[in-house]
Amino acid sequence: MEKSNKQQKSSIEEIRDRFDQDVERFSNLDTGQQTIIDAPLSLELCTSAAFYVNKDAGAMLDIGCGAGNYTLKMLEKIPDLDCTLIDLSMSMLTRAQERVSAVTKGQVKILQTDILQTELPNSEYDIVLAAAVLHHLRTDTDWEQVFRNIYQSLKPGGSFWISDLIEHEPAAINQLFEERYARHLDDLGGPEYRQHVLDYIAKEDTPRSVSFQLRLLTKVGFSYTEVLHKNACFAAFGAVK
Repeated sequence: MEKSNKQQKSSIEEIRDRFDQDVERFSNLDTGQQTIIDAPLSLELCTSAAFYVNKDAGAMLDIGCGAGNYTLKMLEKIPDLDCTLIDLSMSMLTRAQERVSAVTKGQVKILQTDILQTELPNSEYDIVLAAAVLHHLRTDTDWEQVFRNIYQSLKPGGSFWISDLIEHEPAAINQLFEERYARHLDDLGGPEYRQHVLDYIAKEDTPRSVSFQLRLLTKVGFSYTEVLHKNACFAAFGAVK
């Protein structure tokens, strides 16, 4: 039976409205990603992997771009890329466009859309990045549709890199890492802060395991998959077409 996590979860509209209010926080990697373990390392590894695989890249897609941090880091490694930025929030897109346009001579295109509702062009991009966004997908069908869409949008040899919240398939291992993450949040802000973050995750997010996503990447056609980093409930990984 297909796994579905739609019950009692935030709607697309609720997620968009929340991010509309958080532009300033997400314009800064430290403040925007403070609850994500090893966020700067995952940012560096995903963009470095993209650089090593696609050093001659000319075009990239950033899904759930937020205020543009991942695209900006990618442009440090491969200047003047043509950049397509997708996000639910126009406020985020506007800030990302301003920041990215200031550092690339390439074209900067923004799309306010839900990736589930977007038909990407075929063989258009050398690099696709998706940071802290795919955990909003709800059903197996959603995940497969998005992964197939991304696969088809990549040029031969192109690569897709993910940094995200994850779960674990064995329940006991999931409990282990959830408890470790709870202690991490306690260290950040104490019990009330920890409960606030965990309640938010329970309401908004539906992560899947790295194993599930690697299997799906292979199923839709990617030739190689690779895990770059994993720590508790967060991982950086990807695939090459």
